Amino acid sequence: MARTFFIGGNFKLNGTKQSIKEIVERLNEATLPKDVEVVLCPPAPYLDYATNLVSKPQVTIGAQNAYLKASGAFTGENSVEQIKDVGAKWVILGHSERRTIFGEDDALIAEKTKFALDKGLGVILCIGETLEEKKAGNTLKVVEKQLDAAIAQIKDWTNVVIAYEPVWAIGTGLAATPEDAQEIHASIRAYLAKKVSSDVAEKTRILYGGSANGQNAHTFKDKKDVDGFLVGGASLKPEFVDIVNSRN
Repeated sequence: MARTFFIGGNFKLNGTKQSIKEIVERLNEATLPKDVEVVLCPPAPYLDYATNLVSKPQVTIGAQNAYLKASGAFTGENSVEQIKDVGAKWVILGHSERRTIFGEDDALIAEKTKFALDKGLGVILCIGETLEEKKAGNTLKVVEKQLDAAIAQIKDWTNVVIAYEPVWAIGTGLAATPEDAQEIHASIRAYLAKKVSSDVAEKTRILYGGSANGQNAHTFKDKKDVDGFLVGGASLKPEFVDIVNSRN
């Protein structure tokens, strides 16, 4: 079966009303393929603003993080219910920066993933290894451990997209080759088939999340297990449109 090409734009802690307006308007005005799904993830204060700017049916808005409670005394957290209330459809969970800077472990990320899915949000679930883990030959061991926690919690994979993010490639300008990415993605898909089901493995989209940009995105187009990209810095630039169109 053909999996719909998926592009996530993670703005991280960047953006103003003006810059976000420019990014969304570039997409609104561009010619985009009909068979693509684009999710823009601005900082939380701009979720409502961005949702109201979007005019293309292929484009929706997502949050960069969410907590595992709908409401309550959790100062500074993002509520799944509030994310939905402003019209956002997705949330990024398990990003390497949440893991390394904010100390979120596999168990917490899995709990948050289950809660978001149960409440009706789609989840972009991030997994990936550090440079040290890569050098030690532990890439698959690391991503399988990260997946195991999620597999134990997730009952329905329909609204899950996996983003494989080699941590060593984020913001460094380094990137896995298309062949490297394909090999890891194929291994992730095989692991899903083994641990969940062949149907889930076949249907789940697996994104590459290591410094994808307008220059290298097209080089992944023939890799059958690379179903799109989770884009960081390049999502803030005009070249993001080129990434969205990289399968053309």
